[in-house]
Amino acid sequence: MRTLRVGIASYEQMKARTIAIARGKYKPAAGEPKVWFTSAESFARVLSDRNRALLGIIAASGPESLTRLAELTGRKKSNLSRTLKTMERYGFVQLSHGARGSIIPKVPYQRISLILPLSEPGLQGIEAA
Repeated sequence: MRTLRVGIASYEQMKARTIAIARGKYKPAAGEPKVWFTSAESFARVLSDRNRALLGIIAASGPESLTRLAELTGRKKSNLSRTLKTMERYGFVQLSHGARGSIIPKVPYQRISLILPLSEPGLQGIEAA
């Protein structure tokens, strides 16, 4: 089962991590998050109950277009397009082009795992830049 790991860290912590990786001072472990949010609230906005249900419908039905997905969900195509583009930025969904310019959504993961620190949000072993 493919799982996407998501973490919470401040912008400064994410920047320090990226710089440390680029300089070769830090090598991410295999189980570390691949996607980062600046707060639990921002994560919750993108992956709300409604949007999680949308991902479930995409995974279960494999719609061949946004038009078909709109029919399945009762949501407007323009709303779906905005939502899916946001989710695509985080890797929650993949959008590809189909016949006659249609957009085909796919969900590449079966699970999303949130790594949520209970104390100071941070990245172990990374100093702020």
